[in-house]
This record gives sequence, structure tokens and C-alpha cells, in this order.
Amino acid sequence: MKLKIALLAGLAAIAFSGNVAARHAPLTNPPPIAIPVKLSDKATVKEVKRALLQRGWEIDSESPGVINSTLHLRDHVAKIKVGYGDGQVKLAYVDSTNLDYKKNSNGTEEIHPNYLGWMQFLASDIKANFSVAAMSGD
Repeated sequence: MKLKIALLAGLAAIAFSGNVAARHAPLTNPPPIAIPVKLSDKATVKEVKRALLQRGWEIDSESPGVINSTLHLRDHVAKIKVGYGDGQVKLAYVDSTNLDYKKNSNGTEEIHPNYLGWMQFLASDIKANFSVAAMSGD
């Protein structure tokens, strides 16, 4: 009986340590997204906004070349900057709440892996929107 308890405790410790490690991933921004040559600046902004809104992001502010956006998902909040110009769109982390963000002493940054997934989905949607808009001649 003691062996079973010790074995279960050991397995629980291993399982728990894996979950803690999985709650952090290196914070990286998605690679720049190429803007099709056929797409005007107006169409670029329209398609970026469409992708943001379809994924539940709010548009906080805009200025030429920059859209600031926030995602509220349950008790999680993520803020990003979407920069566009020179033929590309760049998504960049700004701030977050309840996403386990931390900056390590060596300068590396970590965040909950879900954030990285949200950014991948957003980048994928922007690419798809650009492709459709470029084919339709917007």
C-alpha cells in the first residue's frame, strides 16, 4: 500500500511539474507578413482590421502605419501593436494581464503558450485576407 501511495505521489509530482513548465513559452512575435503588391494602403488596413475583429480583438487606436489592439478573453488580456508599411505587417507584443508574462534576468521573455497560438491564428487570418483581397482587386 505504501508503495502505491509513493508511486502515485511520484507520478503526480511529475505530472504537475510538466504542467507548470507548459505554462510558459518563449515570447516571440510572428514573422512579418508580406503585403501583396496589388493591395493599397487602404485595403491593407481594412483586411488587418477585419482579421483582428473576426478574432475578437478590439481596435484601441490608429495612426498612420500602426493599429493598437486588445483582446479580452475570459480573465486574460493581451495588447498588441500592428505595424504596417514597407510591404509588410508586423505583429508585436505590448502588454498582458493573466498570461504569465515574465522577463528573465538574461533578457528573454516568456508568456503563456495560448498567446502564441492567438498570434499565429491572427497572422494566418491576415495572410488569408490579403490573398482574397489581392485576387479580387481591392
